[in-house]
Amino acid sequence: MRVLVTYASTHGSTRGIAEHIATRMRDSGISADCVPIHEAQSVAGFDAVVVGSAIHDQAWLPEASQYLATHANELVRKPVWLYSVGMPGAIARPLRKMAMREGSKVVASFATTIRPRDTQLFSGVVRKRQFPLVSRAVLRLMGGHYGDFRNWHEIDTWTARICSELLQTSAPPAPR
Repeated sequence: MRVLVTYASTHGSTRGIAEHIATRMRDSGISADCVPIHEAQSVAGFDAVVVGSAIHDQAWLPEASQYLATHANELVRKPVWLYSVGMPGAIARPLRKMAMREGSKVVASFATTIRPRDTQLFSGVVRKRQFPLVSRAVLRLMGGHYGDFRNWHEIDTWTARICSELLQTSAPPAPR
């Protein structure tokens, strides 16, 4: 079983999650290649694919969307999982529920073309220097905070489900 874990990341948070997912897959006995999306030429030779992107302006990064569009015919024939990295963890609790809906919205267009097995929204790292002055003011007015909001347990749980599914499908049939 060989898995491509590819990602589009602007500030490194999504990259860190992708590397973590690939490491956990390897720990489970799955061969996982972790590659930035601009270096992922093809999905040929991979049995499954995990694609992640940061969310900016309520959309996946253009290179990630373009990758899925370019490889849609190949991806639809493989098990695919998609994850998005946004900032719901940085937003004040009353607005967090609304922010959590962003994950399903940004991957909705891929659901019919790629047909992913699952999609997930994770919170990422939110740093002051990532935002222009006006955006920083808006974040503060909304009760937002800066910090590393990645929930490694949540990421591990999602990755374990993927590994379990992949290992079940690749296991030899039981003797009769």
